[in-house]
Amino acid sequence: MENIIEISNLSKSYDKLKAVDDLSFAVKKGQLFAFLGENGAGKSTTISIMCGTLKKDQGKIVINGLSLDTDLEKISAQIGVVFQNSVLDGVLSVKDNLYLRASLYGIVGVQAKERVKYLAKVLDFEDLLNKTVNKLSGGQRRRIDVARALIHNPKILILDEPTTGLDPHTRRTLWSVIENLRKKEKITVFLTTHYMEETADADYVVILEKGKISAEGTPLELKNKYTGDFVTVYHASESKIKKLGLKYEVLPDAIRISVPNTNSAKELIIKHPELFEDFEITKGKMDDVFLSVTGKKLEETL
Repeated sequence: MENIIEISNLSKSYDKLKAVDDLSFAVKKGQLFAFLGENGAGKSTTISIMCGTLKKDQGKIVINGLSLDTDLEKISAQIGVVFQNSVLDGVLSVKDNLYLRASLYGIVGVQAKERVKYLAKVLDFEDLLNKTVNKLSGGQRRRIDVARALIHNPKILILDEPTTGLDPHTRRTLWSVIENLRKKEKITVFLTTHYMEETADADYVVILEKGKISAEGTPLELKNKYTGDFVTVYHASESKIKKLGLKYEVLPDAIRISVPNTNSAKELIIKHPELFEDFEITKGKMDDVFLSVTGKKLEETL
């Protein structure tokens, strides 16, 4: 797959603070790309520069073959952004919000009606079109935020903490909608989030620290490099597990033992079959990766 975003040697400073420090990475077309880091890591600065709302100090940005230095207006038409805080006009109806946004891109009349109708069907808010935005729930409003970002049929959808404040059920529903859109619209999704489970299905992950990349790769590559495996044992005696001399964590109704890899887990079970009558082997999670890379849990840094 070819790259749709290419960032090379990007830097941005605020007085003596280097928010982005010689940053380079690429995003391939159609990917779900996760951009992670604590507050102040440089995520928002990078996104703002990509969108043309903040000037870079140096570096090169190419989006869908267009240079940010010479084609900002064309690049803006390629990007849709769902901000962490909704930017919808609360006193207008859903329909009027979307028509107003469409008009900014020269989409009017029948073309605007057809686009709103299509997005309302795909995002399942046909029954909300005449409702005032202020009367919508958080999950409903988020779907309209996504529609607003997609109104001009962009190639790249930037999701900046899109599910913050939503309950787990609504988060799952929204992600189901976004995945459906990826298939139907063939768009690239650029995600920032502090819900680490949302990165597990990403095609590629970049972890940012103080404006620099501290780790990158697919979720599986990162898990294999920065975390081990875990053997969760049920109905086991802690005193017996302790004698194994391995790091472990006591969970409700179980004990989770840390092992370097899957082979180590298998060897441990074969050597001590009497301890492993009821167990499961799992890989580390993306939370474990972030903790290993940064020394912190992401939710603790926000």
